[in-house]
Amino acid sequence: MSQVDGVPRRVTIGDVARAAGVSPSTASRALTGQGYAAASVKLRVLAAADRLGYVPDDIARSLKRRTSRLVGVVISDLRNQFYADLAAGIEQVLGGAGYQMVLVNDDGDADRELAGARTLLAMRVPGAIVTPLTPEAGALLTAQGVRVVEVDRQMAQSQCDAVLVDSEHGARVATSHLLELGHRRIAFLIDELEWTTGVGRLAGYKAALRAARVKFDQRLVARVGFGSGDAATALSTLLDARPDVTAVFAANNLMASGVWQELQRRRLRVPRDISLVAFDDLPWMTMVQPAVSAVSQPVVAMGSRAAEMLLARLSGEFDGPPKTEWLTPAFERRGSTRKLSGQASGPRSPA
Repeated sequence: MSQVDGVPRRVTIGDVARAAGVSPSTASRALTGQGYAAASVKLRVLAAADRLGYVPDDIARSLKRRTSRLVGVVISDLRNQFYADLAAGIEQVLGGAGYQMVLVNDDGDADRELAGARTLLAMRVPGAIVTPLTPEAGALLTAQGVRVVEVDRQMAQSQCDAVLVDSEHGARVATSHLLELGHRRIAFLIDELEWTTGVGRLAGYKAALRAARVKFDQRLVARVGFGSGDAATALSTLLDARPDVTAVFAANNLMASGVWQELQRRRLRVPRDISLVAFDDLPWMTMVQPAVSAVSQPVVAMGSRAAEMLLARLSGEFDGPPKTEWLTPAFERRGSTRKLSGQASGPRSPA
């Protein structure tokens, strides 16, 4: 970076051209490889660029070409490892194809999601991968010609491609596991029922109960706010009202963390006093004792597949109507569940 009157100034292509003794257009061809430049000229220009510390202005190039090699990625909670793994899968594919990822964290706020979409439009991204909160952001992007892939969840009547995990299947398998062990009073903690993820997990829970001819009890379903602390509070309220609960199904990893903390606070032994399963398998679930049985989502693979689908759209390789792909989760049985000696049990006493 050079200085003007002691103030740092970004080195421009003009600076490089003057240092190399060539025109700006020749310097540009030498640096980008687009167009002819003699080998000796390329070497001279590259040496001048290195000496001056020249860094290409990709945003300026994007504005000139009216497109870019940037792809927007909008996620809901940067603190949640689920989204970190999702972004890692996306970046692996985009980086290999020469694209850069621009990460926007909306923190679960619809207004911030919409503001993030406007920022991506200002950066002229040709495509975006979003974990949508509302239909508005996707609609805004697609209306401006941006290719959008929804991931993890899908808005109703969406006109975008999507890569989703079969949440209903995963929840059905996890609930069936508890039912096979003799549990009948299974608490179910869910944070949302507005998106396909929450709807699918509740549907899977209900489907397993129907298959086992166990009546669905709305009182065993607790709606939880955003965060593990809310899950602990919700479980505490539920257990106070229903001390006969023998198992808990937490519908995502944050809720599982809150449930684990509340069970420890109550000194309830897992699985002797109460069994636990979770949706979302994170490393901490194998580090605690006993390890937590969980539905394992192919999160990195989901991110990679979303990026591949987006690149296929951008390249014109795929130009059909919106497509939705489903990935199947696996259930990892560990030590947090046990078979009941009978299908009925009375209220527990803390250890």
